[in-house]
Amino acid sequence: MRLIIGIAATGALASCLLAPAFASAQEPAARPSVTVSGEGTASAAPDRALLTSGVVTRAPSAAAALKANAAAMTKTLAAIKQAGIEDRDVGTSGLSVQPQYDYGDGQGGQRTPKLVGYEVRNTVSIRARNVAGVGDLVDAVVNAGSNQIDGLVFDVADADAKLDEARRAAMADARRKAELYAAGAGAKLGAPLMIEEQGGAPEPVRPMTMRAKALDVPAPATPIAQGEQELTVRVTVKWELAP
Repeated sequence: MRLIIGIAATGALASCLLAPAFASAQEPAARPSVTVSGEGTASAAPDRALLTSGVVTRAPSAAAALKANAAAMTKTLAAIKQAGIEDRDVGTSGLSVQPQYDYGDGQGGQRTPKLVGYEVRNTVSIRARNVAGVGDLVDAVVNAGSNQIDGLVFDVADADAKLDEARRAAMADARRKAELYAAGAGAKLGAPLMIEEQGGAPEPVRPMTMRAKALDVPAPATPIAQGEQELTVRVTVKWELAP
């Protein structure tokens, strides 16, 4: 009985040892390959701008602050419309009514905050499709009553075509590198086995601007440099190598 068990155990052990070798013999050999990265860039002049403008008012009461703000914002919106901006390109992006407190000068110990008034902020986002007139638009809203410019960014309305141009350049760059490596290894470049894209989302152009002020004398338009937007695509490609 002991002899039978010993033989069975020996046979099972032999099977376990042979199984990995048998499985390894059945697996296909890994195909020779080369993995490289490529980069492509395309530039485009921005053709639209997003301006965030607002009105900030303060008064002893919330109602008075809101009333003053509404009057100034009404004039601002009228100026925006007069500048040729369509209604679909203007939208309220923020409205707040906040109490204002006097916390003292910090000396003489703690003191109870004293309510001194209210602040109202009303901001609108404006999409300008005439980038050349953005400086005039900034002047117009400030002269109408806006006293806050939160931001100005430029972008490209149809960036897909430029991104595709960058993608073609990135693939060409990757192929060029892969062919060099293949030739150096004495092989030929085969079909791509994997393509992975990184990035591709364009960064908006944020220009340096000078805030306009309402003056009694004529002043030059607010200078704004729109610059150029650069769209970059990076790809990683794995190519098969043929003998």
